Amino acid sequence: MDTPVAPVALNVAPLNAPQRELEWKALADLDYQISEEFLMRSKFHIHLLNELKSKHETGTDVLGIWDSFLPIFKLPRVNPFPDLIYLCADGYDATQRVVLDPSGSVVFYITPEAIREMLQFKTEKKLVPLSLIDLVKQGAKMTDAQITKLNQLYIKSDTVEYPPISHVYLNPLGRDLADMISPILGYNSIEYVDETVLVMMLVFSPGKTPICYDYATYISDKMHEQLMNLSRERVFRYSSYIYHLILYYQHEKFSFSMKRVDAQGNPRSVVYWTSAIHCTPYSPYTYCEFIDLFIHPAMSLLLSSPPPRLTEEMQRILQLSKVYSIGDWYFYQNHTVIRIYGCELPPYRLPKYVPMRLFSLE
Repeated sequence: MDTPVAPVALNVAPLNAPQRELEWKALADLDYQISEEFLMRSKFHIHLLNELKSKHETGTDVLGIWDSFLPIFKLPRVNPFPDLIYLCADGYDATQRVVLDPSGSVVFYITPEAIREMLQFKTEKKLVPLSLIDLVKQGAKMTDAQITKLNQLYIKSDTVEYPPISHVYLNPLGRDLADMISPILGYNSIEYVDETVLVMMLVFSPGKTPICYDYATYISDKMHEQLMNLSRERVFRYSSYIYHLILYYQHEKFSFSMKRVDAQGNPRSVVYWTSAIHCTPYSPYTYCEFIDLFIHPAMSLLLSSPPPRLTEEMQRILQLSKVYSIGDWYFYQNHTVIRIYGCELPPYRLPKYVPMRLFSLE
């Protein structure tokens, strides 16, 4: 497979660079402005996915978690980047459930079929519709016997815990299930596990065939609903699905390596293609590389021209006029540096393309 070249907008020669390399420091990848706090130390999803698949193949998955298809539809965490999501909402055609570029060409679809296709999911089993309203109703009627069963299977406390249950009381299996279920339902935190998640956890029990929910349709409907209401509610909980759909449909637009087929030449689920977009300490990619290698090309797909390395707004902030200016910027071949006049602290080494959320760090 030919390796795509990086966008031309990034392949520029250094501009107004100082005569010698100035002191700088690496971008803090865990800065609160560019990362999300996760209260629970969850397993990296790819590791969990492989672990559950291995248990299924060896016959040790006594709860039937793999047979329920739940692990397949829970995607790895990704670095948040709202600007990209808003661009997707601007180009979203609700009638076709497709995100279009300014010329009207398809960037990616938001349909159950598209989600199943990118995850290489096929089954002959009958899938049960997943409804958050039904889960809420079931949770409101949870019996003492069900709560006792939950405690026996998923709680490590010596006392009986009642919902909502703090994540600190969950045993490893309970944490794994809560971590898979919560993002599919659209929750971005599992500090407290409420009745809707606990009801789905009750689906899994030794000797009981788990329910196979139609996760793809539920996720597609939720993405559609949140994109339609994004300008008013400013809430979107499915960034990982957006990223992976862009990657699946537009893989030739990205320059990093991807393993799209296995050793036998069979198509792989998109979650196995690359770790460039995954938020994990195991990734060989830094946050700056995530911006340059994924975010910039992805935003270029949704705009009439690629975003500049430094926006006009940022330039105005630094140099409002010839008389009044507070700093300057330096374009290097592989990174950008912004220096504030009079500041003795070393600046961050920023990506080539500098988003406003990173510019604000300076």
